Amino acid sequence: MAEDSGTQVVVPWPRRLAHLVWRLVVTTVSSCLKYRVTGLAAEAAFFAVVSVPPLVFALAGGVGYVTEHFTAAQVDEVRRAVVDLFSRFLTDTAVNKVIKPTMDDVLRGGRFDVISLGFVLALWSGSRALNVFVDTITIMHGLGGHRGIVRTRALSFVLYILAVISGAITLPLVVAGPKLVRSWLPNRAEFLMGFYWPLIIVMCVCFLATLYHVSVPVRTNWSFNLPGAVFSLTSWVVGSYLLRWVLTVTAEDSHSIYGPLAAPIAILVWLYIAALAVLIGAGVNAAFDEVFPQEATQRARRELLDRLLRRTPDPVE
Repeated sequence: MAEDSGTQVVVPWPRRLAHLVWRLVVTTVSSCLKYRVTGLAAEAAFFAVVSVPPLVFALAGGVGYVTEHFTAAQVDEVRRAVVDLFSRFLTDTAVNKVIKPTMDDVLRGGRFDVISLGFVLALWSGSRALNVFVDTITIMHGLGGHRGIVRTRALSFVLYILAVISGAITLPLVVAGPKLVRSWLPNRAEFLMGFYWPLIIVMCVCFLATLYHVSVPVRTNWSFNLPGAVFSLTSWVVGSYLLRWVLTVTAEDSHSIYGPLAAPIAILVWLYIAALAVLIGAGVNAAFDEVFPQEATQRARRELLDRLLRRTPDPVE
C-alpha cells in the first residue's frame, strides 16, 4: 500500500548530522577558496614578522630608563638577546655598526626617539597584519564595505595593542611552563597546577573568539564565534607540531643552503600557519552563520544590499 503523499518522511538523525557537517565543510572550503585565504595568510605573516624587530627594539629601549633597577648581568642579557634576534635578520656588518652601538647607547640611559620610532613601526606593521584578519572576516560574512576604511584601521590598531598586552601575559606562562610556575606556588596551592593548561587554552580561545566577534561590524552573539576559535587553535597547535617535526627531521645531519636565513624562514612559516588557521577559523564561523543565520547579520546584509542597489544607476533606455 502506497504511503500518503502528505506524510512527512522522517530522516534519521545520523543522516541529518552527516548532511549538516558536509554542508559546513563545503561552505567553509568554498569561502576559503573564494577569498584566497592562503595568499592573505602570507600577507599577514609577512607583516607580523616585520613588526617583531621594531617592537623588541622599542621594548629594549624602555629598559634604559629603568636600568638602575637591574643588575649589570641582567642588562647585558637583554642586550645579548636583542643583538641575537637582529643577527637572524641582518648582516654582521649592520649588527656591529648599527645595532650594537645603538643598544649600548639606549641601555645606558634610554632613548625616547628609539622607543617612539620602534613602536610606530611595530604598530604600523602589526596593525596591518590584523587589518588583513579584520577585513577578511568582514568580507566572509558578506558585510564588506559595511565598516569604513578608517574605522577598520582604527580597530586594527586597538586589536594589535590588546594582542601585545595579551601576549605579554600569556606567552611568559607558556614559555615558563608548569614547572617554573609550580615553584612560585605554595604547597597548599598545588592543586591549581591542574588548571594550568586549561587556563592557557581558555585564554587563547577567548581571544580568538573576541577577534572574530569584534571583526564583524554588527552586534552578534559572542558564543557563535567559538567553533571557529576552537578550530583555529587546534589547527595552529597541530600545524606547529608538524612544522617542528619537519624542521627536526630535516635538520639532522644536514647543512641548510639558506644559512642565516633558516631561522627567519622557520618563523615566517610558523606565523603563516598561525595566520592560515585564524582565517580558516573565520571561514568556519562564516559557514555557521550561513547554515544557522543570525538575525543581526541577515539584517545587515539586506541593508548593505539595499544601499548598493540605491547607488547603482538605472539603465539608460
